[in-house]
Amino acid sequence: MTADTTTATQAPAPGGLTHRQIMTIVTALLLGTFLAALDQTVVTTAIRSIGDDLHGLSAQAWVTTAFLITSTVTTPLYGKLSDIYGRKPLFMIAISVFIVGSVLCGIASDMYVLAGFRAFQGLGAGGLFSLAMSIMADIVSPQQRPKYMAYFMGTFATSSVAGPLIGGFLSGRDSLLGLAGWRWIFWINVPIGLAALVAVNRVLRGGRSRGDSRIDWWGTVAIIAAVVPLLLVAEQGRDWGWGSPVSIACYVIGVLGLAWFIVAEQRMGDDALIPLRLFRARAFSVGSALSVVLGIAMFGGLATIPLYLQIVKGASPTEAGLLMLPLMTGIMTASMISGRLIARTGHYRPYPIIGAAAMIAGFLLLSRIGADTPLWQTSLMMALYGLGLGQSMQTLVVALQNCVAPRDIGVATASATFFRQIGGTLGTAVFLSILFGAAPTQIADAYQDAQGSSGFATAAAAHPDQLRQVTSSGSLDDSAFLQEIDKALVHPFMVGFSNSMDLVFLVAAAVIAVGLVLAVILPEVPLRTVSGLEAARAEAGRAAAATAATAVAKAGSASASEATGDAAVRTAAPGADPAPAEKTLVGGTSLAGAARPSREAGGTEEPAGSEGAGGAAGAGDVAPRSAQAGSAS
Repeated sequence: MTADTTTATQAPAPGGLTHRQIMTIVTALLLGTFLAALDQTVVTTAIRSIGDDLHGLSAQAWVTTAFLITSTVTTPLYGKLSDIYGRKPLFMIAISVFIVGSVLCGIASDMYVLAGFRAFQGLGAGGLFSLAMSIMADIVSPQQRPKYMAYFMGTFATSSVAGPLIGGFLSGRDSLLGLAGWRWIFWINVPIGLAALVAVNRVLRGGRSRGDSRIDWWGTVAIIAAVVPLLLVAEQGRDWGWGSPVSIACYVIGVLGLAWFIVAEQRMGDDALIPLRLFRARAFSVGSALSVVLGIAMFGGLATIPLYLQIVKGASPTEAGLLMLPLMTGIMTASMISGRLIARTGHYRPYPIIGAAAMIAGFLLLSRIGADTPLWQTSLMMALYGLGLGQSMQTLVVALQNCVAPRDIGVATASATFFRQIGGTLGTAVFLSILFGAAPTQIADAYQDAQGSSGFATAAAAHPDQLRQVTSSGSLDDSAFLQEIDKALVHPFMVGFSNSMDLVFLVAAAVIAVGLVLAVILPEVPLRTVSGLEAARAEAGRAAAATAATAVAKAGSASASEATGDAAVRTAAPGADPAPAEKTLVGGTSLAGAARPSREAGGTEEPAGSEGAGGAAGAGDVAPRSAQAGSAS
């Protein structure tokens, strides 16, 4: 390695930290995000075993719904509070709540108790993803940020593969150390969470309160009133009936809650949970809408593709997780490549456009799959879909962070996560409703078409009981028996179900077409080359300089009215000391120190007045500890 290469490797990044120091912080953040990402995939895989053990299979949906509701509604609150009180305390609170919730879930005695503990666990999960992204915005400039965010995409992909493996292994054991195997699904979060707490405490510095802001409690209550009923009907509407009285009540309450939220946010102004002024920026409003569409594509696709692999291809949940590896590889590859290209060129706008086009192509190809489509073809289609997602997700977060002031980075990041989760819930509900709404008709048509097959007729005559079972209306509620049915009798079922999937993927392609239009009109705001930390300091320095100039002007005006001519001559003489007002700001801080922050890698001092001048409170969370960590490592 040459000397030049060594210097380049250790040179500070635009945020003032070296790559090594940034990676130390990223490693700590990855532990927190891996914690939440792994939990979701593990629980999804094991939920049937949990329901069997707790004798509450019919209530399993509430275990997922409770977690989803609390994790979604708390996301904006974490973002706003982190802008006020700093990232570190909120991130550590989120991890701690998640750990306690995991312990409680592991000792649950029935499904409804488990649902309550999952709701508590979701209170912590709501801050893990968004706060990690906010901390990244504090320490890395928008232009360099995408290449580091690729690590988070890798964590998501890894958990998506590891989750089903771990969940299948643990839930498949009747007893492990004297306890039901599924309970360890939650308890494995404890050592991971404790490691994350230690790492975060080591590399992040404590945040400071920004005293000029209020907490928007009315906005918090209003967003809960708006979102909870809509999430409930999205999750349970298929069972309740979309036009049932309960569903209609949820629609009405949700709309009224949304109206209340808008009024509350208007009254709170800059202190609002999600300040409405942010939506005046075209980049933020279009980016938020695109986040919803991406959420629909991401979570809707991830919810339906495994069903095809399990029901049509006969894969177990664990095997389905492994078969999703091409999709996850596509996400990781695209995020890494696009991240480095954005860092090199400074342009992000092409990638959501290319990503949306790739997702449309992927969904159109997936709409052609059938019961007999080879897995290698399906894998290529999933990889194309993943390549589109990987180019879009992280790029959109950076775009939203880049178009707001440093003091709003937490809110912007949480908003991106919040809107993506809302879209994901909507996408999952709509896609599954389309799938299971079309499946009975498609399956019946497939069996009608199979009547002329000699193989089917022979199998039907030999196993009439199996034919009645596979064509019954309840066959979609539990598909495990399909592996025990004669292949000639079950093949029409597979054909009908895969035909229903085709309709789902066509709808998904149409939704992403809307996303493509949004990506085209998304304006490209030039990426800042300084981190949120340095941007906040610069903003604080300008505010301090303006305060000093005002003080100087006032002092000069007073002196001019009272001073003698000789005093005026002495003030203008070469080498004379400047007036006290020129050297000192309010509170005794020197003007030079306020306007010229130190450039030590990660060891800078916060300029005076940064909290009151609009600098993000979380911007000071990382510097000194990260520098120490980088040196130690």
